[in-house]
Amino acid sequence: MDAKLLEILVCPLCKGPLVYKKAEQELICKPCRLAYPVRDDIPVMLEDEARKLPPEEEV
Repeated sequence: MDAKLLEILVCPLCKGPLVYKKAEQELICKPCRLAYPVRDDIPVMLEDEARKLPPEEEV
């Protein structure tokens, strides 16, 4: 994933910063506890496509 793209991407819901987890191919929003998928180096920034992080999962 392009570093410059990561700098400007924010959560579409809260506009907060995202953390890129390369191994999981996900962008994590800690406040919303959502994981947005990255498919073929393209972030899918749709709430419907995001995975809800369970309370026990570390972010």
